Amino acid sequence: MTVKFEQVDVGKPVKREVLAPTPQDLYPSEARLRNLTYEAPLYVKMRIFLDGKPLAAPETVWVGNIPVLVKSDICPLSKMTPEELMEVGEDPLDPGGYFIINGSERVIVAIEDLAPNRIIVTHKEGNGRPQYSAVVLSAAHGRQVRVEVSYRKDNPVKVFFSRIYKGVPAIIMLRALGMTKDLEIANTISPLKEVQELLEPSFQEAEGIETTEQALDYIGSRIAFGYAEEYRLEKAEQTIDSMFLIHLGTNKAARMKKAIHLCEMVGRVIETSLGLREPDDRDHYANKRLKLESALLTELYRMAFVKLLRDLKYQLERIIPTRQPLQIATYVRPGIVSEYVRHALATGNWPGGRVGVTQLLNRTNYMATLSHLRRVQSPLSRGQPHFEARDLHGTHWGRLCPCETPEGSNAGLVKNLALSAELSFQGNKKELRDRLFQLNVIPITEVIMKKKPPPSAKVFVDGVLEGYHNNAAALVNELRRLRRECVISQNINVAMYTYQHVQEVVINTDEGRVRRPLIIVENGQPTLQKQHVELIKRQTSRFRDLVSLGMIEFLDAEEEENAYVALSADELNNEHTHLEISPYGMLGVAASIIPYAEHNQSPRNVYEGAMGKQALGVFASNYALRTDSRSHLLVYPQKPIVSTRGSGYVGMDTRPSGQNMVVAILTGQGYNMEDAVVLNRSSVERGLGLSLSWRTYEVEARQSPGGQRDRFGIPDPSVRGYKGEQFYRVLDRDGFAHIESDVSGGTVIVGMMSPPRFLEEYQRVPTREMVWRDSSETVQPSESGTVENIFITVNSDGNKLVKAKV
Repeated sequence: MTVKFEQVDVGKPVKREVLAPTPQDLYPSEARLRNLTYEAPLYVKMRIFLDGKPLAAPETVWVGNIPVLVKSDICPLSKMTPEELMEVGEDPLDPGGYFIINGSERVIVAIEDLAPNRIIVTHKEGNGRPQYSAVVLSAAHGRQVRVEVSYRKDNPVKVFFSRIYKGVPAIIMLRALGMTKDLEIANTISPLKEVQELLEPSFQEAEGIETTEQALDYIGSRIAFGYAEEYRLEKAEQTIDSMFLIHLGTNKAARMKKAIHLCEMVGRVIETSLGLREPDDRDHYANKRLKLESALLTELYRMAFVKLLRDLKYQLERIIPTRQPLQIATYVRPGIVSEYVRHALATGNWPGGRVGVTQLLNRTNYMATLSHLRRVQSPLSRGQPHFEARDLHGTHWGRLCPCETPEGSNAGLVKNLALSAELSFQGNKKELRDRLFQLNVIPITEVIMKKKPPPSAKVFVDGVLEGYHNNAAALVNELRRLRRECVISQNINVAMYTYQHVQEVVINTDEGRVRRPLIIVENGQPTLQKQHVELIKRQTSRFRDLVSLGMIEFLDAEEEENAYVALSADELNNEHTHLEISPYGMLGVAASIIPYAEHNQSPRNVYEGAMGKQALGVFASNYALRTDSRSHLLVYPQKPIVSTRGSGYVGMDTRPSGQNMVVAILTGQGYNMEDAVVLNRSSVERGLGLSLSWRTYEVEARQSPGGQRDRFGIPDPSVRGYKGEQFYRVLDRDGFAHIESDVSGGTVIVGMMSPPRFLEEYQRVPTREMVWRDSSETVQPSESGTVENIFITVNSDGNKLVKAKV
C-alpha cells in the first residue's frame, strides 16, 4: 500500500473558535492578545495505491495548521498599506520575520554551519606524521551523512562513513561502486605520476579483490559479519546506496557518480600532501552556509510528515481488510503535524537534538529587534576555546559585523549580519547544467567512456564535478556576462582556481551563502554613474534596477577571491574589478549608529554594540495595544544631534532610543569619584530620562477535572486563602481592577476563585459543602503602579482570559 502526496496548498491565517462552525480570519495583533498561534491551514491532495493500482480518486485533505511567518507572502500584512496596518493594530515599521506561537513572538536564529556537499581538505599533525583528510557533509532529503577520506604518507587511503568505524580501503570502495580497472581508477584520481605513485600502498591493500562482488562482500563482512553471503551483498549495496554520498543519489544508477566523486576526494588529499594544493580554511566564509527558516523548517516538516504517514498507514491497514469505502480525510489526524511543529517552535528543540533554534524576540527597542532578526549563531561548544572559529576572518568583511558580538563564552560564536549582507536562495541546477553544456562543457561520463585525457579545466556545481572545459577563463567570463545580463539567475556565483596541474571552475547555486553588493568596474571606471544615483534619490529607479542593468552584482566569499575591490573611486585603476558601495556597509545594525567608529578602540565599539540594544526608546508604535509580559517606553525620545547615515537605515530617526544630554567631564566637588555620574536635579524633574515600564498580569479561568470552572469576582470572606478586604479595594464587582487605579505590592488586580484542586481538600473539611479557594492575581511585592488597561478575551481552548496591564 502506498499513499501519494500530489499537491500541497496553504490557506490564509485563520482561527478556529470552540463555538464557531467555520474558521475566521486571524491577524497577528489578535493572536498576541488571545495567546493564539498565528497559523494557516495546510491542505494536501492524497491518493492511495494498492499493488500499484489506485484505490480511490484523489482527495484534498486538511492535515493540520502550520505557523505563518509574519509579513511573509501568506501573511495578509505583507500586502497592506501603512494606513491599513494601523487599522488592524500593527506598527507599520514592524519588520516581521518572526512567528507567533501561543501569543509569544518567536524568531528562528540563523545557524552557521559548514557548507554541505563540499569537499573540505584539512591537515593535522599526529605522532609526528601528518594526516590529511577530505570531508564531505553529504546532505539530501533532510538527512546529512559525513564521509571522510583519510591519508597518511606511505599508508593506504581509507574511507570512513556510516557505521564502518575502521574504514574501508578507498580502492575497494571504488571497486564496490563499479570502477574495477586499476588504470581507470588511477587516471580518474589524478593524471599526475607523483600522485599515482603514492597510490601504490592502496592498490596493494586491495590485492585479491578485483571484482565488484568481491568488494561488496568485503564491505558486507564488516557490516553483517557472520551472515550468509547473499545477505552480506544485499546489506553492502543498501549501505552504499543509502549512506554514502547521498547527495549524488540513493539508487544503483548513482554509483558511478559516487565513484568519480570519491576519486576527486582521494586526489585532493594526496595532492595536498604533496604541496600541490593548500589545505582548505574551514573558517573561510566560502565554506560556510547559514541555515535559515527554509532549511530548518524542512527538517521539522520532514519529521512531522513521517509521523503523519506512520499514523495514517496504521489506520488504513486496519480498515482496508474490512472492505469499507475509503475516505482518507476520515483517517488523517490534523493534530499530529500541528502539535509537532508548534511544540518545536515554542521550545526551540529541533529534530536531531539541536536546542535553542528559536528564541523570544527581543523588543527592548527597535534596534534590538532588528539585530535579533539578523543574528547568526555557531553550533560549536561554548566551553571549548575554538580560537580560530571565534576570530575575525578576512571574508567576514561586508558579511558579518566586526563589532557586534557578546562578551564571555559566546564571543565570536554569536555574530550579526552586516548592513550590506544578503543571503542566497536555492537556484535551478537543471537550467544551469543545460546552459553549461551549451557552453561546451563536456559531461564527466563522456570523458570517462571515451577514455581520453580530460580537458584542462574541471567544472564543479555546488561541489559536484559536472564536467570539463577547454578554457576556464572564457567559461567564467561568459557565465558572469550572462548573469549581469539576467540571462541566467543572479543567484549564481562563479569562481576560478588555478593550480600547477589543473584549473577549476566552481559554480555555487545553493542557499545560505552570505553575499554582498559591489559596483562593477570596467576599464578602471565604475559602471554606476552620478545620473543613476540621482534616479535612486528621486525614487524613479530602485536598487534592484541597478542589479538588473548589470551595474551592481552580489558576490559570495568564493567569487570575491577572484575580485580586486577598491574602497573608494579615488583608488581605481585598470586592474580593479569592483568598487565598494559604501565602506560602512561592513558594520551591523548596532555598530552602524556609532559616529566615527573607526576612531574608537575596538572594545569600546563592542560594548556599544551590546549596550545600544539595551537603551530605552519607542520599541513599537502600537505599544498601547500590546500585552508583552514586560515592556519599557522612553517618554521623551529624541533624534540624535550627531548621527550616522546608517542610523537612519536602522530606524533611529523614526523609532529613536535615548536623549541628547549635555555632558561635562570634571572632578565632582573635589572628590575622586571614578565612573560616577552626577545628574542635574532640575533636568530630572523636567523629565530627563523619564520612562514608563509595564508588566502584564495574565489570568485564565480553567475547568477543573471535577467539572467546576474558575470564577472571576471579589472572593467571599469564607473562601480559603482570603487576604483581607483592603487587598481587594480596587476591584469592581466583576473582579477586575478599575482603570487608572493605583496599586502596590500584594494588591489584587484580578479577583478569582477556584474549586479545590485535590481530593484531600474535601477530606480536610468536616462539611459536605465544597470550599472554594482564593486564586486571585496580585501585584508583585516589590512593585507599584497604575492599572492602564484590562483586556478580557477567550483563548483557543474556550477559556476566559484576562490580561491586566500595570
